[in-house]
Formats: sequence, structure tokens, C-alpha cells
Amino acid sequence: MAISLHSIPSLSPSFRGFNLNHPSIPCFSISPNPPRIPCFSCRPATIFPRAASSGSASLVSTSDSLTSSLEKVEVYDLNGNAVPLSDLWRDRKAVVAFARHFGCVLCRKRADLLASEKTMDAAGVALVLIGPGSVDQARKFVEQTKFKGEVYADPKYSSYNALSFVSGVLSTFTPSAGLKIIQLYMEGYRQDWDLSFEKETRTKGGWRQGGILVAGPGINNISYLHKDKEAGDDPDIKDIMEACCL
Repeated sequence: MAISLHSIPSLSPSFRGFNLNHPSIPCFSISPNPPRIPCFSCRPATIFPRAASSGSASLVSTSDSLTSSLEKVEVYDLNGNAVPLSDLWRDRKAVVAFARHFGCVLCRKRADLLASEKTMDAAGVALVLIGPGSVDQARKFVEQTKFKGEVYADPKYSSYNALSFVSGVLSTFTPSAGLKIIQLYMEGYRQDWDLSFEKETRTKGGWRQGGILVAGPGINNISYLHKDKEAGDDPDIKDIMEACCL
């Protein structure tokens, strides 16, 4: 894990923390002379299970165990039909993004970023988004964002548990996540607070991080896995494109 330290002097809002009663709400004040805020960025490990090297054996073993767990998971399409998770990449290659929850402003930015990549369209790669919420929440997400990929709901959090995604207050309320939220609001993105305040989101999805998986064709063919270390921990889009389209 590489850790870099730099200062961000250009933002005028001075980050003060978060409101623990409501997930994802940064508390900040406006200061004419903002302090220099240290920002730590962590590059997570990426799994390439088919890499042919002496150091990849443990990754292959981990992937085999992972795919076995994922085969037992079901998600739900927008019509409420149960779909085996591995069917999403059984007969095709797919980029599967796991949202923190359907109202998350950080996740909406990530969805837009992935949808803007024309390389996937040209390569015939499917774009899928899964959220830990209800089918109704998934439908509302599509209505609000006009997301062009496929959207599925995982109300039981089965895929998130199988992938061992990070969960907890400390991974949600971080200075870097707060700064990203401020930046996205300046860009015009908005959190859906109605979805964010629903009980299931507040008690479960609001604290659980997501990630990105590239897999297929073939249920055991997982070529890339990114697990967010904290809210807004976006991987390098070039790494995703290399995994899915080269």
C-alpha cells in the first residue's frame, strides 16, 4: 500500500467532521483563510488471479475461494426477479461496480465516470451496478441518474459479505471522503437524502464500502478486484480499462 501526503490549499470550506446521526453528511464551515488539510490516499491491492508469476499463487487461491462464495449469491433486477450473481459474467465480460448505497453522491460520480468510458462499449463489455438496498431504491437510482448500465439490488448484502467489503464508521467518515463530497457538490452532484435516511441504509448500507470487479466470460474468470478502503476510494480508471478491454 503506497501512501502519499500532500496539501490541498485551494478549497475554501474548512472540514470539521461528520454528523454521526446521519451517514455521509460532512459538517464544515467556511473560512476565509482555510488551513492546509493533509490528505492521505491509499492505493488498494488489485487482484489479477490469472497472472503467471511465482508471487500470484495466493491470489489464485483467494480467487478460487471467492468465486465459490459468489456462486451462492443472488441479486435482484429492476423487475424483482432473482438473478445468480455469477450469471452477470457467465457468458460475457462485465465491469461490476458495487455502490455504498443507492443515494450515495460518491457512488453516483463513480457510476458517471464508468458510463463515460466508450472503450467498454467498443469492446462489448457490460457495465453493471449493484447496490445494497431494495428494488424500489434501485429503480429510483435509475430514474434519478439515467444510468445506462444494468442495475441490481442486493437487499440481503450477500455479495458484499461474500466479497468481504470494508464496513464501519471509521471507513465512512474520513477527511478525504469529506473533501470529495464538497468537491462533488461544487460539480453539481447531489446526495439523495431520502434514500440515505431510510432505516436499512442508515443501519447497514450507509456504513459499508463498495468496490469494482471485472470478470468473465466464465464464472471463475475474475481478472480484477478493487475493494474500497474508505468512502470515495476510487481506483485508477486506467487499471479497470486494462482489465476489461485489453
